[in-house]
Amino acid sequence: MADKKVTVLAKFKAKAGKEDALQKAIEACVAPTRAEAGCINYDLHQSSADKGLFILYENWVSIKLLEEHLEMPYLVKLKAEAGDLCAEPIDITLWEMITNP
Repeated sequence: MADKKVTVLAKFKAKAGKEDALQKAIEACVAPTRAEAGCINYDLHQSSADKGLFILYENWVSIKLLEEHLEMPYLVKLKAEAGDLCAEPIDITLWEMITNP
């Protein structure tokens, strides 16, 4: 994956009553992340069936630039806040595109 684009799916499950707070915490990372070198897209989605379930769908030019993103202060802050806002650990998976549209 070193020289390939990488896709990230990050799943967040809010604690009961913390849905709005979690959404705001994630949304605070969207604009600065989209401005980062290497970010192709960074899109937040909410489940239609479960308003406490959020997915970030991200695409990065390289794993190196993704790793740099993970050290950004606003993302470090989000990870720290997640303990109070999330019912379970953030589920992050990395993907490689195998077909192009």
